[in-house]
Amino acid sequence: MIRFLTTFLLFIFITNCSFDKHSGFWTKDKKVEREKQKIIKVLFEDKRTLETEFNPGLKINLKAKLINNSFINNFDNNNGRINYNGNLKSVSRFKFSKIDNFDLFEPEIIFSNNNVIFFDTKGSILKFDNSSKLIWKKNYYSKTEKKLKPILFFANNKDTLVVVDSISKFYAMDINTGELLWSKNNSAHFNSQVKVYKDKFFAIDSKNVLRCYSIKDGSEIWKIKTERALIKSTKKLSLLIVDNIVYFNNSIGDVTAVDIDNGELLWLTPTQTSEVYGQSFFTKSSNLVANNNSIFLSNNENGFFSLDIKTGILNWKQNINSTLTPTLVDNLIFTITMEGFLVVIDRRQGNIIRITDIFKQFKKKKRSKIKPVGFILGSENIYLTTSHGRLMIIDVTLGRTISMLKIDNDKISRPFVLNQNLYIIKENSIIRLN
Repeated sequence: MIRFLTTFLLFIFITNCSFDKHSGFWTKDKKVEREKQKIIKVLFEDKRTLETEFNPGLKINLKAKLINNSFINNFDNNNGRINYNGNLKSVSRFKFSKIDNFDLFEPEIIFSNNNVIFFDTKGSILKFDNSSKLIWKKNYYSKTEKKLKPILFFANNKDTLVVVDSISKFYAMDINTGELLWSKNNSAHFNSQVKVYKDKFFAIDSKNVLRCYSIKDGSEIWKIKTERALIKSTKKLSLLIVDNIVYFNNSIGDVTAVDIDNGELLWLTPTQTSEVYGQSFFTKSSNLVANNNSIFLSNNENGFFSLDIKTGILNWKQNINSTLTPTLVDNLIFTITMEGFLVVIDRRQGNIIRITDIFKQFKKKKRSKIKPVGFILGSENIYLTTSHGRLMIIDVTLGRTISMLKIDNDKISRPFVLNQNLYIIKENSIIRLN
């Protein structure tokens, strides 16, 4: 009872996001200041958090084909080895009103061909071309809805942009013109990835209900309910689509497989024990990632899981503490722990191959306050963002941090890549590096 009351009070004091009254535009490119940077068997089965390096001298040479457009219509959430090796010599910003409690949300940029789509303080949706010229700006919220400061989540196909939001609204737009096609309301707000597949789209609401809608008119085709947590988690939920099956996680850590045509439950696998269900507000999981007949995910409860994609049966589990989306390349998994260790895992057996300390250069007191936010794996380097506004460049072969850029002093989003531009979101702007 005491634990429940403590959790409930914490929940009460967390506020919804809000914005200030300033707006902006893309700045001119300017040079990036690079911070000075010091270059600095099977693992035992241990339930403690990883805090030491393992095989740090092991070189890893990737042979996987480079992927273009890794962030466009990505059904399996695996960005792979991205065809990116940016110079990171100049930076420009598009400014918008500040998002309060930016830490609680994971807004994402969406790409359509060579265009960038995002939203601003009052729910206006903006579409830019690759040179940052504004193509259109549209807003379909009432005055009352604008005051609620909705957070928007996107998905698209060639012709249609689907939007679901944090105030229970969902709608579709012509992606070329920005014109509204239809608009509806749900019984609960959304906080999940959105996927468009053929004539349907999918999103998870705050009641742990996966909903399947028609992209044509927004009518509900089917829905499937999973167990509700007593207190809603603030972590954005994840879903993926493989071979006509939708897979998703809920706020208490269950992973569920559903037939895409009729919503029939195929399997459900819990990743948390019943003892932690009441603490689901504090449990945060990575996005689900699918690769070669397996689903991978990790959480901040020291669990990294591989599940059989057909049955949901556990393939293996490792004691890795991470909420970051892993990347799979060849037969290797790359992830980064919340303590700042880059971990490389054998995809098939789950054996840890190498651990390197990429936060080694931070002093102990400062290090405890810094958390990794998200990363991508480029052609030669890993690009990692942090909670104190840095972009770290890490050599894939040796797993060592080779340089670091100061983007801001506060939390920034994971990197997104379109062509040879790298985009990062912060609380009041989109940042483009090239």
